[in-house]
Amino acid sequence: MQRKTHPSKARHTWEIRPQLGHRILLPLGSRKEAEILLPVAKAIAKAYRGQLILLHVIAVPEGHPLSEGAAEASRVRQQIDAFLAEKGMSDIPIRTVVRVAHEIWEGIWETVRQENIDLLVLGWSSETFPSPVLGPLEDPRLATPPCHVVIIRPGLQLQTEDDWRNIEHILLPIRGGPHASLSLAIADALAETLGAHITLLHVSEPPTREDSEQFQSTWAPALHQLESVTRSITTVGDVASAIVQEASRHELIVMGASVRRVEPDGWIGPLLKEVIQNTNATVIVAKERSPEAIISEERRGQEDVLVEKPLTVIVNKWFAENTFHSREFAEIERLVELKEEQGLSISLGLPALNEEETVGNVIQTVKGALMERYPLLDEIVLIDSGSVDYTREIAADLGIPVYIHQEVLPQYGAYHGKGEALWKSLYILQGDIIAWIDTDIKNIHPRFVYGILGPLLKNPRIMYVKGFYRRPLRQGEKLIAGGGGRVTELTARPLINLFFPELSGLIQPLAGEYAGRRTALERLPFFTGYGVETGLLIDMLEAYGLHAIAQVDLLERVHHNQPLPALSKMAFAIIQVVIRRLEDRHKIRLLEDINKTMNLIRYEPNRYYLETVEIIERERPPMITLPEYRAKRGLSEEAGDCP
Repeated sequence: MQRKTHPSKARHTWEIRPQLGHRILLPLGSRKEAEILLPVAKAIAKAYRGQLILLHVIAVPEGHPLSEGAAEASRVRQQIDAFLAEKGMSDIPIRTVVRVAHEIWEGIWETVRQENIDLLVLGWSSETFPSPVLGPLEDPRLATPPCHVVIIRPGLQLQTEDDWRNIEHILLPIRGGPHASLSLAIADALAETLGAHITLLHVSEPPTREDSEQFQSTWAPALHQLESVTRSITTVGDVASAIVQEASRHELIVMGASVRRVEPDGWIGPLLKEVIQNTNATVIVAKERSPEAIISEERRGQEDVLVEKPLTVIVNKWFAENTFHSREFAEIERLVELKEEQGLSISLGLPALNEEETVGNVIQTVKGALMERYPLLDEIVLIDSGSVDYTREIAADLGIPVYIHQEVLPQYGAYHGKGEALWKSLYILQGDIIAWIDTDIKNIHPRFVYGILGPLLKNPRIMYVKGFYRRPLRQGEKLIAGGGGRVTELTARPLINLFFPELSGLIQPLAGEYAGRRTALERLPFFTGYGVETGLLIDMLEAYGLHAIAQVDLLERVHHNQPLPALSKMAFAIIQVVIRRLEDRHKIRLLEDINKTMNLIRYEPNRYYLETVEIIERERPPMITLPEYRAKRGLSEEAGDCP
């Protein structure tokens, strides 16, 4: 929208604006709706230096699981991101949210509550502007909304985004009602963006000297301090007739919602009906949040703690809304922009043990794409667990710092296992976001890294991201699609479904590709062996909630499949972790030391025998509790206190 100029007038001050807030929600259902409504929401966000959240709610029919909306959610996110890229909207913070619900309004109000929305912007469905999102404004919660609400009825002359440029005159009828301040704030924000002029219209019925004086004292600051207000009209007579008559000289009317004699929805009263029916101008109706609704929301929040929703609904909803596809984040330039806008640094840790066949290709592929071509990663570090081949030498030759985890923090000793390497890598790596991928990936692609980083960069509520993929299993010369992940399907997922069903939507809880925010990871304990992934998931759930976890489809992963005896030991370790966390949750002792040895069956020509091995999943404390770590990160002693 092109900026026009106002006649010279002292610039307004922020003090005369109401405390509208900084989080603005715009539900959208179509491209046309986005083009018509987005300029209003953007203007308000820009004027109030706020954040705009674009919402699309996918309605799944009653009786169907919400997880059916997962594929549609991924597609819609990509469409919205493509639309924003096309429009080049980089002057205000914009975030997209896709929710899945059985009913559109359910998804809207849930977002209002969870995102602490200050202002909700809606389109008014009509014959000339059908809204696929809302339809008629019949939701009863609009009568006493928990946040400010603005509803836009586009006029006949407002059919495209470009038509906003033709708005030069804004009519602001002022009756002194409870929504007057919000109406002024909206009108001024639009006038500032459009370069338009505001006319204050005060209709008195019947006129009194007290009424006139009150109007002057109330609105004098607007007349003197807002450069957008260029006219003030006081007239006597019927309010609706006066508005309709003056509207013929204005392209936009901004007015407060009805306060008496209204329909059950709490919005449309006789005055608004008459104005809508007798003018072709665009009409914006504002309604301030209701104190009664705020109290009701607080009480409902307390009730939600006591009466939990059915778990299947929660998991299905999470699956649909927090399952992403790596292609959503393939525009790496945008990820770099998000990283820089948020002032974040990103580290990639590569745990390795005897991976000379694949480690070089992994490093070259990721470094070339995500450090040299695009500066998404700030560092790549190899965390070796005592390789006896050329793994470390290959990494060093490629310019990658190499650390042997047994030599890091030696005062705390060293254990064997991947979890030990990951725990110590937190001490080595510098980034605000930490990503790890395995170094045995044969079909390495940059998506294995940018895929798990994307949700963290796009959604500040997400703390931890897991990858998932198809894992073909090689049997001789045959490659069986989807045959991998045997421990996942036979041990991890059944145990999770039994004891931690909130996590049952995780497709591959044991995947070795994941990323998280340092502020979360440093406050979690790490198991030292095969159980590290399971432990991190359970602890992340307990500390931050299910909504803080996401998963990303990384397509297919080809790697070296382990033999069954090795998988048996892995499963034994995972079972230990699950039991340990059950002990923590229920404050009971279930696992004795004798249970930490396992009899493996060994086969040799003409004989078989038992081999007893000790498999102990030890637990490292949260890294932030180590004084060496706090000193290195410049943290106070209090920072070591963990939830």
